[in-house]
Amino acid sequence: MSSATALSAEQAPSGERSPDFHVGHHWDSADSQFEAGRMGVWLFLVTEILFFGGLFCAFFVFRSWYFDSFVEAHSHLDWHMGAVNTVVLIFSSLTMALAVRSAQTNNKARTVQMLVVTLVCAAIFLVVKYFEYSHKIHDGLLPGGLFHATGFVTDHPQMFFSVYFMMTGVHGLHVVIGMGLMLWILIRANRGEFSQRYYAPVEGVGLYWHLVDLVWIYLFPLLYLVG
Repeated sequence: MSSATALSAEQAPSGERSPDFHVGHHWDSADSQFEAGRMGVWLFLVTEILFFGGLFCAFFVFRSWYFDSFVEAHSHLDWHMGAVNTVVLIFSSLTMALAVRSAQTNNKARTVQMLVVTLVCAAIFLVVKYFEYSHKIHDGLLPGGLFHATGFVTDHPQMFFSVYFMMTGVHGLHVVIGMGLMLWILIRANRGEFSQRYYAPVEGVGLYWHLVDLVWIYLFPLLYLVG
């Protein structure tokens, strides 16, 4: 059942807008608009996968060049903080999925609640990352020429932290963008704009957020456990 045309005009409850209310003038039907929007979201996610794929390739290349330095440097990361953030993001994927499902079943209150919980999880992730970054900055564990920590045996530990800050920083930016998108659909959900006849924005943001979570699931073991 498509999100835009789950009910016909005759089946729509009294007082509700026509299911064609959200259809753009340049579309033949709500179905075609919805399918095109979904395809657009998936194409965007493919570009994101390619982007992060390049970063992962860079990680493996630099790790092969500076293997000893990567192994030594990664021990200075707090895997407990990384594990907490992993649990938080996995839980946020669940709540995001429940928000989408609630929108599909006309449960406005549940949709709002799940979006709020997902936003809180995203905020917790950033707070943990703030404390982690603060500790690295205090100890001089910085990228490139900014690195001034002492006590390392290998010659190029700064290369690991260059990759670390690049990958986690870009991922953190995606988390911030995701929070902005969730706030946008939260406001709309609170206005009652979504229903089983129209939930495409909630689904699109949900797919984006699942990708953000998936990227972190790969980042955590590579940076914190393997090094």
